Amino acid sequence: MTDATPSSDGQTLTVRDDRTGKEYVLPIVDGTIRASDLGKIRVSDDEPGIASYDPGFTNTASTRSAVTYIDGEKGILEYRGYPIEQLAEKSTFLEVAYLLIHGDLPTKDQYDSWVHDITFHTFVHENIKSLMQGFRYDAHPMGMLLSAVGGLSTFYPEARNIHDADTRHLQIVRMIAKMPTLGAWSFRHAQGKPYVYPDNDLSYAENFLAMLFKMSEAKYEADPRLVKALEVLFILHADHEQNCSTNAVRSVGSSQVDPYSAVSAGIGALYGPLHGGANEAVLKMLRRIGDVSNVPAFIEGVKAGNERLMGFGHRVYKNYDPRATIIKKATDDVFEVTGVNPLLKIAVELEKIALEDEYFVKRKLYPNVDFYSGLIYEALQFPPEMFTVLFAIPRTAGWLAQWLELVNDPEQKIARPKQIYTGGRGLTFPSREERWA
Repeated sequence: MTDATPSSDGQTLTVRDDRTGKEYVLPIVDGTIRASDLGKIRVSDDEPGIASYDPGFTNTASTRSAVTYIDGEKGILEYRGYPIEQLAEKSTFLEVAYLLIHGDLPTKDQYDSWVHDITFHTFVHENIKSLMQGFRYDAHPMGMLLSAVGGLSTFYPEARNIHDADTRHLQIVRMIAKMPTLGAWSFRHAQGKPYVYPDNDLSYAENFLAMLFKMSEAKYEADPRLVKALEVLFILHADHEQNCSTNAVRSVGSSQVDPYSAVSAGIGALYGPLHGGANEAVLKMLRRIGDVSNVPAFIEGVKAGNERLMGFGHRVYKNYDPRATIIKKATDDVFEVTGVNPLLKIAVELEKIALEDEYFVKRKLYPNVDFYSGLIYEALQFPPEMFTVLFAIPRTAGWLAQWLELVNDPEQKIARPKQIYTGGRGLTFPSREERWA
C-alpha cells in the first residue's frame, strides 16, 4: 500500500506567471509537483489553468508505487526493495510473484499454500480450449493469448467485484496459474499439435516446458538447467515499473473493470514491436551481420547512421541493464544443453566493441535485456512470434501487483488525460446540395 499523505519536507517551487505578474508557490513532493497545482495558474477565473504537455509521459508520474524501483543512471532494479541480482540467484518465480503481489517474502507455510493454490488452478475451462482451437492455423500466439485472457472474464463474472479482497486474490491466483497453460496452447496451436494438459506434479517452469514440448512420452522430464534458466528469465521479466503495458493495465483498470480485462489490455500493449518485440529485432540484426568479421563494418555503419544497433540503450537505463548481465550468464547453462547458437559469437563481439567505442559510451548505449534473451528463446526452439508470449506470462504477476495497488490507492481516479485541441472551431454545417454541387 502506498503512502497516501506524503510530506513535502518544506521544499517548494516558486513560479512567476509573466502574463499576470503573479507568483505561485508549489509544494515539491518526491521530486514532483502536482499537475493540479499547475491548474491554479490562470489569467482569469473563467479560463482554464496551465496544464503540462508530455507525449509518451516521458517526465510525468501517474502514481505512487511500492512495487518496483529503478535507478536508470546506476543500473539498479529492485522488486519491493530486493535487488534483481539476488532474486534471480536465490529465488523462484512463484516466490517472486508472491513478493510482488503481497509486498513481503512468504513464510514457509505461506509459500507452500501459494504454490498449492496456483498449481490447483492451472487447468482452464474446456470452452476456452474450444475458443483457442477456433483460431486459424497461422494465428499469432499473442493474439490468441490476448483473446483467451479477455475471455476468462466471462467465465468468472464475480471478478467484477474488485473491492472484495478474497475475490481479488482468487482472480490473481487463477491468472498467474493459467497463463502458462494458455501460452503453451497458443504455441502448440501454431504447430498443429494437440494441446497438453497441465501436470500438477511439476513445478511452475517445468509444467510450462512440459505443456510446450511433451509428445508421446508418459512423463516429460525437462533438463534442470533449462528449468533454472526459464525461472531466471521469468523473474527478470516479472515487472518493470510504469512501462507501456503496465500503464495500459492501470489505465484500463482505473475504470474498475475486472482484472482479466485489464491484463488483456497489457497483453495488447506488449504485442507492439516497440515494447515486446525488441529481442526479435536483435536476432534479425545478428543474422544480417552474418559473421564476426563483419562486426567492425556494421559498427561503422551504425555510427554513420546507415544501420540500427538493436538491443542497446533503454528509455530508463543510462547504464548497463542489470537484467542483461544476469541473462548473459544464463546463456551458458542453456547452450550447454542445446548447443551454442552461432549468433552468440557475433553478439559477444558486437557487445565488446560497442562497450569500448567512445561513440556508444558517450551516448550511454549499453546492452539491455533484449540483447541476449532472444538467443536463449531461439535455443529453446521458440519461433520469434512466441517471444512476447514468454514475456507476458511472468509479467502477469507484475501487472496484477500494479493493478492491486491501483485498486487500493485512494488517490487514483479514472484515467482521463487532457489534450491540446488542434482542429477547427465553430464551423457551419452546409447542406448536401452545397457540399456536393
